[in-house]
Amino acid sequence: MTAEAKPASPPLTERQEARRRRILHASAQLAGRGGFEAVQMREVAEEAGVALGTLYRYFPSKIHLLVATMQDQLQHMHTTLHKHPPAGQDPAQRVADTLMRAFRALQREPHLADAMVRALTFADRSVSPEVDTVSRITTAIILDAMGLEHPTPEQLSAVRVIEHTWHSALITWLSGRASIAQVKIDIGTVCRLIDVTKPTEAP
Repeated sequence: MTAEAKPASPPLTERQEARRRRILHASAQLAGRGGFEAVQMREVAEEAGVALGTLYRYFPSKIHLLVATMQDQLQHMHTTLHKHPPAGQDPAQRVADTLMRAFRALQREPHLADAMVRALTFADRSVSPEVDTVSRITTAIILDAMGLEHPTPEQLSAVRVIEHTWHSALITWLSGRASIAQVKIDIGTVCRLIDVTKPTEAP
């Protein structure tokens, strides 16, 4: 093990997982009511019914907590999409439809969306594992919509560009610099990269 490597955390017990779920629910509730500024660690602890010290053992900072909240929200979206996958034969259209469904889910909770996106923007290297998990879930959502289990390097590159565009579109919408219609156009445009990266069939 290198000096930088950290041992894997032991799996949470059922009681610990239930406590973590309460914390994430409290974070989402507070953010949904008042955005980024409303998520104060002491208030989260009170809302979740845990000691402040316990909260900090699960999440070392407000940024860790809100990025984990976004991870949890995306995981919920991923589960919902598994149950109700996008229709259509065209992978690009399925991905665009999927991302717009995710966008509309965030649109219903603009204060929560703003809090989570701000946390991602403020995250430093200490939050890298949580940020990486958010990216992995987003990638999985896109690949599922594409119907791909073994993407090529070119396809993975296209997925990363799509992720960046979706994130940027979310930021510009939250800041009032883009309409929903413009977001839909931008998402549809970038998803056409999927067609460009399709492997060519051998003659």
